[in-house]
Amino acid sequence: MELKEVESAIEGILFAAGEPVGVERLCMTLEIDRETADAVCQRLADQYSYERRGIRLVRLENCYQLCSAPEYAEYIRKAFESRRPARLSQPALEVLSIIAYYQPTTKAYVDQIRGVDSSYTVGLLTERELIEECGRLAVPGRPILYRTTQNFLRSFGLGSLEELPELPNASAEDEQLTLDMQADIARLQQQEGAENGGEASEEAPITDEELEAAAMELAQREDEVSRERELQEPAGESL
Repeated sequence: MELKEVESAIEGILFAAGEPVGVERLCMTLEIDRETADAVCQRLADQYSYERRGIRLVRLENCYQLCSAPEYAEYIRKAFESRRPARLSQPALEVLSIIAYYQPTTKAYVDQIRGVDSSYTVGLLTERELIEECGRLAVPGRPILYRTTQNFLRSFGLGSLEELPELPNASAEDEQLTLDMQADIARLQQQEGAENGGEASEEAPITDEELEAAAMELAQREDEVSRERELQEPAGESL
């Protein structure tokens, strides 16, 4: 198959798909190697951009997708008489940023950073397919883990999470928090082992992100137990 035919075939596949197509699928279908597939897709992307065409070819991690050029969005909306999509609120951007940088993470960890409940916002971002569930944390309670989606990358013009801007250096307070969480994780693992009948869990080793989220979950549970004990204690007699 000549290179020009490969280029046309990839263009046709992506146009017909209407959604991201994995590069491995392109390689298998066209019987080409990964290097050739990436090179052809990049050539198409450069061509659409240079010629200011109405379509663009974007890379989304290990996938490629054809989409409309952003500079013609207003005309496209007029053509289909569709409303301008609602913008994300400041709270939604805050939650999305936390999940993007600390994924996979739990809602409890997001709440701890923001200082407020984020249940509604997490649900909204899930409905818009900017985040998704990706399993559960291997600690008592099994809280849901969240991560960003390919739609998140496409919406913010990112090829991969590696293109996210770097975060500022962690403060001394953040470093101390990490040390405290490392001390708490031993208790979490002991509780997990007890729930499994004393047998060691076969889960994968806990990552730094899981460690942070687990510690936040534990802190919340301890606060709830303390409040319940205070309510149950009899009030002291007045002098």
